[in-house]
Amino acid sequence: MDNITLEKITYKNYIKVVWGLKVSPKQKNFVASNMCSLAEAYVAITNGCVALPFAIYKGKKPIGFLMIGYGANEDDFEGEDPAFIEMAKKSYCLWRFMIDKRYQRNGYGRRAMEVALDYIKSFPCGKADTCWLSYEPENEVAKKLYASFGFIEQPQFYKGGEGEEIPAILKL
Repeated sequence: MDNITLEKITYKNYIKVVWGLKVSPKQKNFVASNMCSLAEAYVAITNGCVALPFAIYKGKKPIGFLMIGYGANEDDFEGEDPAFIEMAKKSYCLWRFMIDKRYQRNGYGRRAMEVALDYIKSFPCGKADTCWLSYEPENEVAKKLYASFGFIEQPQFYKGGEGEEIPAILKL
């Protein structure tokens, strides 16, 4: 399973990433589509933010997608707790993470998370003390995976409203 890698999104692979990688129907509410994620990356980058989208490969085959962010503008977090905004400004964010439904339950998600965290810990955009992410409260699989890597839920930043995700932080 050591042949899990992160590859840049290119003209050669973006169609496979956008149209070929899907989650199961019951997971659709847990993660934005890869097309939406790439659009968000474009908007972030053109507004001076950092967004690093990657295809997750097993050998020569794309099996998933993830996107890493670094830092934040206060405008990105309108209405959020000021302490959360301060933390986000100086952190990496695992903004998106998905494994195609055909490749789930094979350990690829766990291995891809290891590779992603190794990349983040190389500090490609600058030093940071934390990495954060968020997930839907109903997504028990994500909750277990993230907790197994040391991500700790931050209930003080969770409002519990419609569509609200639970943030979790990992000390780097």
